[in-house]
Amino acid sequence: MGFKCGIVGLPNVGKSTLFNALTQTAAAQAANYPFCTIEPNVGEIAVPDPRMEKLSDMAKSEQIIPTRITFVDIAGLVRGASKGEGLGNKFLATIREVDAIVHVVRCFEDGDITHVEGKIDPIADIETIETELMLSDLESLEKRTDALEKKAKGSGEDAKLAKESLDLINRALVLLREGKPARLVERKPDEEKLFHSLGLLTSAPVLYACNVEEGSAATGNDFSKRVEALAKKEGAVAVVISAKIESEIAALPEAERADYLEAVGLKETGLDRLVRAGYGLLHLVTYFTVGPKETRAWTITQGTKAPAAAGVIHTDFEQGFIRAETIGYDDYVRTGGEVGAKEAGKMRLEGKEYVVADGDIMHFRFAN
Repeated sequence: MGFKCGIVGLPNVGKSTLFNALTQTAAAQAANYPFCTIEPNVGEIAVPDPRMEKLSDMAKSEQIIPTRITFVDIAGLVRGASKGEGLGNKFLATIREVDAIVHVVRCFEDGDITHVEGKIDPIADIETIETELMLSDLESLEKRTDALEKKAKGSGEDAKLAKESLDLINRALVLLREGKPARLVERKPDEEKLFHSLGLLTSAPVLYACNVEEGSAATGNDFSKRVEALAKKEGAVAVVISAKIESEIAALPEAERADYLEAVGLKETGLDRLVRAGYGLLHLVTYFTVGPKETRAWTITQGTKAPAAAGVIHTDFEQGFIRAETIGYDDYVRTGGEVGAKEAGKMRLEGKEYVVADGDIMHFRFAN
């Protein structure tokens, strides 16, 4: 199960610098972690999780295989993209395929780097991109309503689905016409699947990456604070990051990175925070399989039940699921590992209705 974040931004905001740092980091990770694939516009990054080192040490695992999240560099957007300007149509098609959007926003002054709109105004930049996405969604939904209205007048399953779709579309249209993104549509959990099937550009959750100058990487600046305030208001997430610093760190040998971070006043790289924020934005959680061969992290969405979680490893595990031997992370560490957890009565046998918790260490029993 791969989760994708699409990186968007206006020209000259530092999007490419940031993406190149991501792919350099991915290339460096590939030496330590298998199966790290990199395409020209795709970077697959390991999700930082200090729990894995601890588990691996306790189980004396031969290797650590973290879970990962994919970042896709989407062609730069310009005003008029919804009408096909620039790489408009290609941009819009690619963005439909991602689970979340990382919107890189320019939050730095630099006389040598011109701004496409002629001034530094991160909020206006956000509005430019959001407007293009909303215009495209509006056009897409308005085109669909006539056919759905005809279908809804019929009977049977098709008519029922058409009515449900129309109801969601009309709710989305109200917001879009007010200049608000479709992700703000109030919907019940059982409408989620249908809502996502509409393929709306503004339905994906958004993470703002505030690209600041090097001196503001640890504290942010006035521009990034404005973006953070906007994010808070709309229930989004903002991360302060200096693309320049990230590209310098990515080029350093692993052994020198900690000293460099300390010198610029950072505890961890901005990319680590960005990856973790993306993980949180998508409501993802991690469970682990631990043994002498490997300590491995697996990604699932919050609320996933044990059989579906097992299916992430292999479909046979889901189909033949019997039960899951489960130990919470804290219990595993406190009791000294699997044997200690069993002796202390901290290993639980969980059935098909068990909702997997973040940090669970699991062993699945299944019938062939």
